[in-house]
Amino acid sequence: MTELSYPPGESDGSTPQTLRDLAGEEVWGRLIAQAHTQWHPPGRTLLHQGEAGTHVLAVLSGRLKVVRTERNGKLSLLAFRGPGELLGEMAVQTGGGRLASVATLSRCRVAVTGKADFERFIDDNNLGPVLARYAITRVHESTRAIAGGDPLLRLAATLVRIADTSDWPAPCAELSPDLTLTREELAQHLGISRNTVTDLLGDLRSCGVVTRRGHIVISDLTALRRTAAELDG
Repeated sequence: MTELSYPPGESDGSTPQTLRDLAGEEVWGRLIAQAHTQWHPPGRTLLHQGEAGTHVLAVLSGRLKVVRTERNGKLSLLAFRGPGELLGEMAVQTGGGRLASVATLSRCRVAVTGKADFERFIDDNNLGPVLARYAITRVHESTRAIAGGDPLLRLAATLVRIADTSDWPAPCAELSPDLTLTREELAQHLGISRNTVTDLLGDLRSCGVVTRRGHIVISDLTALRRTAAELDG
């Protein structure tokens, strides 16, 4: 099991990434108010690839992964998700089956809204343009992770993204004691080997990234963020 921890006071609110950022706290609050909430332990699949889009999940706490099984059986880890994110809305809007599965990496709390209520909420709050923009930010994120280029920068960007989608503020330095995040999962997300991930984590020590008995400790998120920014440079 891999856990991330980093010093308090370092978070990036400059670029909207979550639905909560894009829609605003008031709209996000109304969405949560009409839903019912559930707690889930680590390792539980909440949405299954191929199933009908009967509901959406708004993430209130914890961290999750989005995984697609390809026709050849290969697993593609598409994204990591955290508080403020919406999951499952594409299948609800299109009426098709879910394109990927969603599983918990840590203990998570989600708010569940059924298809009819969510479609009504979109109309009542004119959320169509916001959801379109939200979809674009997700495509950009996935492209940055899997596109060709320096794998060190892509790993740095991924770790920053995971840090930025974590519950915050944390009561102590160890942010997610129940987080399950393996090097294999990072390798699946970036399209590189596990051994390469191990080597790259060693290279990121200059940015305050240290691995300790299954932990990934980020002691200098600012330095790691500067490295990740080179991906867009």
